[in-house]
Amino acid sequence: MAKILAVEDEALVRMLIVETLVDAGHDVLEASDGDQALVIVNKTPNLDLIVTDVRMSKMDGFSLAQHAREIKPGLPVLFMTGYMGTDVPSKMAGAKVMQKPFDPEDLIAAINAMLGL
Repeated sequence: MAKILAVEDEALVRMLIVETLVDAGHDVLEASDGDQALVIVNKTPNLDLIVTDVRMSKMDGFSLAQHAREIKPGLPVLFMTGYMGTDVPSKMAGAKVMQKPFDPEDLIAAINAMLGL
């Protein structure tokens, strides 16, 4: 299906996201912070989507998305946040927001919609 980078600083949450995406048939790469994620973005020419937490140590999800799009313009980004009022779509074309906690099926539906699957 798609090659997706999952970026989440909480290991258990990241594990759930990765497992959900793998079970749905996606090829999943993972990073625990924005710095690791950018290394992966640089090394992965056929990356289809980034799924990232908004609030992380070292680099927040917004900064990660901006830097990743300098490397791969137009790369779709799905932000995850436990904080209400995150206004990403108006700030960044091709980006969506999911509120945590979410049902794994909703995650798959959001990704499939973003990728046109």
